[in-house]
Amino acid sequence: MKQVIALVSVAVLGTALTMGTLRAQGTPQTITGKRVDVIQLATGYRASKINGSPVYNRNKDQIGTIDDLIVSPTDRVPYVILSVGGFLGIGTHFVAIPFGSLQIVDKQIRLPDATRESLKALPEFKYAPD
Repeated sequence: MKQVIALVSVAVLGTALTMGTLRAQGTPQTITGKRVDVIQLATGYRASKINGSPVYNRNKDQIGTIDDLIVSPTDRVPYVILSVGGFLGIGTHFVAIPFGSLQIVDKQIRLPDATRESLKALPEFKYAPD
């Protein structure tokens, strides 16, 4: 949970820095915002609830588990890190999948055309040292 909060904080700070909205104290600031439907947003999926969720394919076979949610520092696209295979963390193969590739059907997270074998064939994702 702390990693997700830290990643989101870094993403927000990075966005602010690249957009030039941070200025010295005393400098007038303009804040532009987008109107958000907070009721609709509240029905969304929290990262804390997504982590640890099983992922299924079209045939409802469990093909992996969501280990983490990471926001890319360059294009700010969220990726899920799937844990595929292994037992109790031993022999686990991590892969990065764009969050947009997932479907949520009947409160079940799906990667429709994937199999364990096709995911294991993807390049392995390795976490950067802290």
